[in-house]
Amino acid sequence: MTSFLDELVAHGRRRPGAPAIVTPDTVITYGDLVSRIDRLARVLVARGIGPEQVCAVAVERGPQAVVAMAAVLRAGAAFLTLDVELPGPRLETMVRSGQARCLVTTSALAGQLGFAFDGLRVHTDEPAPAGAVSLPPIAARSLAYVSHTSGSTGTPNAVLVEHRGLNNYLRCVVRDYDLGADTVVLQLAPLGYDASIRDTFAPLVAGGRLVLVPRSTLLRADEFIAAVRRFDVDTILSATPTFLTFVSAHDLPPLRLTVSSGESLRPFLTAGGRARLPGRLVNQYGPTEATMTSTRFVVPPDPDTTVDLVGAPIEGVTIHVLDDDLAPVPDGAVGQVWIGGIGVTRGYGGRPDLTAERFVPDPLGGPGERMYRTGDLARSRDGILEYLGRADRQIKIRGYRVDPAEIEGALLSHPAVAGAAVSTATDDRGRVFLIAHVAGELAEVTDAALRHHLAATLPPYMMPRRFARIARVPTTTSGKADRRALTVGL
Repeated sequence: MTSFLDELVAHGRRRPGAPAIVTPDTVITYGDLVSRIDRLARVLVARGIGPEQVCAVAVERGPQAVVAMAAVLRAGAAFLTLDVELPGPRLETMVRSGQARCLVTTSALAGQLGFAFDGLRVHTDEPAPAGAVSLPPIAARSLAYVSHTSGSTGTPNAVLVEHRGLNNYLRCVVRDYDLGADTVVLQLAPLGYDASIRDTFAPLVAGGRLVLVPRSTLLRADEFIAAVRRFDVDTILSATPTFLTFVSAHDLPPLRLTVSSGESLRPFLTAGGRARLPGRLVNQYGPTEATMTSTRFVVPPDPDTTVDLVGAPIEGVTIHVLDDDLAPVPDGAVGQVWIGGIGVTRGYGGRPDLTAERFVPDPLGGPGERMYRTGDLARSRDGILEYLGRADRQIKIRGYRVDPAEIEGALLSHPAVAGAAVSTATDDRGRVFLIAHVAGELAEVTDAALRHHLAATLPPYMMPRRFARIARVPTTTSGKADRRALTVGL
């Protein structure tokens, strides 16, 4: 099987002097990048690392992290990237659940990670091994990386992703989004989240430029916009709608392509966000368990904001909308989304029970094919999927089913509201009610004024009982709205 890394190596041969990675302090060419990757890969192989072994990568955001991830793959192993800013106990849990045998880090970070590790340690600056060291071929069904998702027990679940799904997806991104040698991508997603893999490797597969800036730059709108201008960024591949709402309120330069994922895009579009992004806007949908993305929808200049369209499957992926008996529902009917095809991962490391519950034989696929239960509700019309929210986030208010995203979109359409999120609470009589958390220039805007604004588009049962003023919608490290943080202290 050819790996996506083969394209990167080919760029190093054909265009060794072309810039591959750009930071505020340095430029790394494709020739230099490939040389660094191959040196570290040979170090890993010489130290006994190979297929089906997991290497935790604990390296600060920057070129060394890119080299470390790619080198682990070139050695035939699988990487587990760690965000070194997370607490030590959290990192230790991830390393343990990911069953990492090796820790790849830097000499500077080695003693500062805050967790114990008894396995093999490899530093990124170790010298190349003496003598010839051959790099193994990469099999399609071999393990490529481990990514964690939140677990209901509080312990993150380790998702095991194979090369075939990763290769298919990255090549789809390059082809479907017209990435090329002139593409300049700014990495947004933090290390440790699978979106960072798309951010990192898609532009390099295309032969474009990857721009890496400090995390602090991405959290301040003025610095973020200055970085976009300074480095001539024309593409963002991993923006959550919460982040788009934040930065598009400022003087964001025109981008050729913006890819949104991770949350419902509908509130952003309802608030007129499409007009602030004149370039191509793509809404992606898909879970970690199906290799990041399963469908995509190109948002038109004048979108229908009454629906949340996530589009058609990418190549090699199948989407099933099924009822509780796993039978296909009629076109236009509501069902649960199941995903099949090449992107379906192995399941959860060390959790055969959970894997068996969520990954089941695909009755519509070939022999041995499985499909993944997303827990999402949707309907399909003429092959275009309409996302209806999480089955477990649907709220019942006085017997009515309510999607918080619809209320959030209506709030964001108010000129004084810059951010909005909706949560629920229960009163002393056991009744569920809605709380609207709003940010913006709201000193002169009363609760009654907000209710009047919402009443123009929403039925009475969707009206929040309370309005909580906040400075800004809190976000998780992956950029999604942190709904747990919203309810603290209420």
